[in-house]
Amino acid sequence: MVQSWLPYCGAAPLPGEWLARWNGDPLLLCLFGGAALWGWRRADLSPPFWWGFASIVLLFVSPLCALSSALFSARVAHHVLLTAVAAPLVAWGLRPVALAARRAATAAAVHILAFWFWHAPQPYAAALSNDAIYWLMQITLFGSALGFWMALRRAPTPLALGLLLVMTAQMGLLGALITFAGDPLYAPHYATTQPWGLRPIEDQQLAGLIMWVPAAGFYLAAALGMAWRLVSPRAART
Repeated sequence: MVQSWLPYCGAAPLPGEWLARWNGDPLLLCLFGGAALWGWRRADLSPPFWWGFASIVLLFVSPLCALSSALFSARVAHHVLLTAVAAPLVAWGLRPVALAARRAATAAAVHILAFWFWHAPQPYAAALSNDAIYWLMQITLFGSALGFWMALRRAPTPLALGLLLVMTAQMGLLGALITFAGDPLYAPHYATTQPWGLRPIEDQQLAGLIMWVPAAGFYLAAALGMAWRLVSPRAART
């Protein structure tokens, strides 16, 4: 028996229709509106928070949401943008929180576990067959990423630099494992990639490369920037 998949973002779109597939979920739009109102009434949020918030809205409302139903590579890009772009922007826009140094390492470990867990085949398939599990996936990915980036702000520079390098390495490792897997691993995309000119294994390899290079590159760039501030007194003062 072949299972039919109906992800939160809807059935997998065809190439000629996906740009029209905006997500108009009333509940989601109300939640975003409430979050925007909450943020607007606060005086301690800096512009990066709003850039991050806008990124989150686009990730879940734009046609990328629907495209991620068709392609695992689009789903991976969605998760990378959520955790390595939107989360640090939101974290840098919030008031810094004083945390013990060990909390930064714990936050990194939690985020790594969440990222690896949800990109394992069985949890991933469950998330694409149940809306509650889908949102559990998104919330834990974003929440753990936000915790990591916020903890990084208060961590000693050598520790923060080391954790960013660990994040770079683990993202590259996960990407390599997915890229070089000999068989398609993600059942929800067995029958959704062909209209896009990709076999499931090719879509999976593209997803692995996205993790391996651009995703790891975000953390490596942050590590290099932090290393520059560490070795350059002038840059540190700036």
